[in-house]
Amino acid sequence: MPGRSGTRTDYYIGLMSGTSGDGVDAVCVHFDEHGPRVVLAAHSYQPYPEPLRQRLLALMVPGDNEIERMGALEEELAEIFAVASSEVHRKAGLAASDIAAIGSHGQTIRHRPRGPHAFTVQIGNPARIAERTGIATVADFRRRDMAAGGQGAPLVPAFHRWLFAHATRARAIVNIGGIANVTVIPAAATGACTQGFDTGPGNALLDGWARRQTGEPQDTGGRLAARGRVDGALLGLLKDDPYFTAPPPKSTGREHFSSEWLDDRLQRLGRDLDGADVQATLVALTADTITEALAPLAPEEIYLCGGGTANPVLMAAIAARLAIPVHTTARLGLDPQLVEPTAFAWLAREAQAGRPGNLPSVTGARHAVVLGALYPA
Repeated sequence: MPGRSGTRTDYYIGLMSGTSGDGVDAVCVHFDEHGPRVVLAAHSYQPYPEPLRQRLLALMVPGDNEIERMGALEEELAEIFAVASSEVHRKAGLAASDIAAIGSHGQTIRHRPRGPHAFTVQIGNPARIAERTGIATVADFRRRDMAAGGQGAPLVPAFHRWLFAHATRARAIVNIGGIANVTVIPAAATGACTQGFDTGPGNALLDGWARRQTGEPQDTGGRLAARGRVDGALLGLLKDDPYFTAPPPKSTGREHFSSEWLDDRLQRLGRDLDGADVQATLVALTADTITEALAPLAPEEIYLCGGGTANPVLMAAIAARLAIPVHTTARLGLDPQLVEPTAFAWLAREAQAGRPGNLPSVTGARHAVVLGALYPA
């Protein structure tokens, strides 16, 4: 039952706006260590207004006047995040004073995890979120891991391990957002390290191509892809990118797998393709790179989450490439659309408790660190 108004409890809000750049998911949750399990009090979704989304997507690739554009979007997004936070705790029947903290991933606009001056940028001013909501806010989760020599991503595997680990079976959790990533959690009894990394494009290229072909923000129901046929030559050009064969730790984003990246391969193909055939080939790219990444890790169970689970054509393509049954995380008790925002609620809890939130075996950091900066209410 929700805590009494005016009483600080152990409810947390998690905010996630991923590389798809379409809006922010907010969850209000309680973490039960006896299980462990997540008790969902409420969920809400705030879509980005289309003009804002277009400005945001433009900011995700290098361009002119970036600082000015970023500064304005930083504050506009914070207002949306604050509205989402207030809406979700009210929906749960809770007051602001009942929430221990908000965990806000922020909106990634650039992620450059390699090189002598590796950096990452997430916007959505957490000071403004704390001021507008009256709730302590934890944000800026990636940079401390990068300061310790890590990739700063993916960060959800620690949560996956906490919630989804099995005593005797190795499990893979595959998140298909704009970028796809995998977590392989060994059987707890083995004591082996959890592994995880970004596999490459998830929905980002699919959504972008569907928008160009249909004017819709995504390929709803996979209908465009279902009309097409995979083009082997294009698929070969797409999979020839060195990222796919690079060893982990590794992470990536829209600044690499962009519309321009796709257009370059289409131009190199040297012939025109039907739009549906391109979409079907992009489905094959996502399905191939996920399943090929999983093959050497040999999980015994596979569970999918993220926006890609709403695309039946993509789900079927992944299942067809695997020798074991594929399920969503709903089978493990958590809605596949809510895994990532819940992970950032959990990371806020870990930060407040002074516990590390990264897994060096995943990110490549030199050691475990507490993630995030706290902005008091």
